[in-house]
Amino acid sequence: MKNLVIPKNYKNLLDVNETEKAIQLVKDTFQQNLAAELKLRRITAPLFVLKGTGINDDLNGTERKVSFPIKDIALAEAEVVNSLAKWKRLALAELGIELGYGIYTDMNAIRPDEVLDNIHSLYVDQWDWERVMTDGQRNLDFLKYIVKKIYEVLKRTEYVICEHYPQIKPQLPEEIQFIQTEDMLKEFPSLTSKQREYEVAKKYGAVFIIGIGGALSNGERHDGRAPDYDDWISPTSGQYRGLNGDIVIWNDILQDSYEISSMGIRVNKESLDKQLKISNCEERKSYEFHKKLLNGQLPQSIGGGIGQSRICMYYLRKAHIGEIQSSIWSTQMREECLKHGMQLI
Repeated sequence: MKNLVIPKNYKNLLDVNETEKAIQLVKDTFQQNLAAELKLRRITAPLFVLKGTGINDDLNGTERKVSFPIKDIALAEAEVVNSLAKWKRLALAELGIELGYGIYTDMNAIRPDEVLDNIHSLYVDQWDWERVMTDGQRNLDFLKYIVKKIYEVLKRTEYVICEHYPQIKPQLPEEIQFIQTEDMLKEFPSLTSKQREYEVAKKYGAVFIIGIGGALSNGERHDGRAPDYDDWISPTSGQYRGLNGDIVIWNDILQDSYEISSMGIRVNKESLDKQLKISNCEERKSYEFHKKLLNGQLPQSIGGGIGQSRICMYYLRKAHIGEIQSSIWSTQMREECLKHGMQLI
């Protein structure tokens, strides 16, 4: 089981029944505080969208989408969503959400190409959120301001969980640190991007890694990012690259860096045009979403996704995401996990 990490002396702090109750407490606490902190209201989200509209997200651009034909609509095909980055922006416009306010929703997805391990599953569940902003807020200071608000929600939720379950001790540092992908490359030039994340997460406990998707000085990307939702190439000064990033914390159970959120300031007409060209995806300009954005019909926004099972796994000090969510795992992985105290749902 090369993809399975067995933590040394792992001890499950909550049994299956306690875990189910704790999951509800985590989710209720987090989403209520997130909504209040960012001025978001909950809306209902789709499980699938029509193929060919450009609404579905491409993630790194290589993942297969789960799709199926619609019997009652001739020649139409539906795709299970990968995330809701573009759909949420359309929703902001359709609902007429005012400046400084936004929406959040439960996003559920199926990702058949995931390599199954302690933190990756075929089933993805996250809070997708989006908030209307001004063109003048397209800067690093505003991005950091929103990240700090989300981090306060993360800390507040951890406090609530530790109050209810005294056997769980708080671990999040008081503040989140900010670091550029280019600076990480300069500090650790011989390491891979994943190894660099390990080093900074271990050092700081909680970091926001800025600038994901665009090429670094060595010609490589820190990680892949679709060209049509986050802004990763249009800085307002030469001091940083892009207006997006990931919240990464240190997972003491797995002894590894642990991404819990991907977010950023969304593309405007100019950055969308540039990023589509760089990514050789200019044919997307004919899609419904892209046409509306290029025609100025969509609001400026900032948004992201926050992994629900990921944060539950972290707060409840679990070693495997299968202890939090019901998914499909190999018989070998189930047996190996059970042998080491990880009871997969």
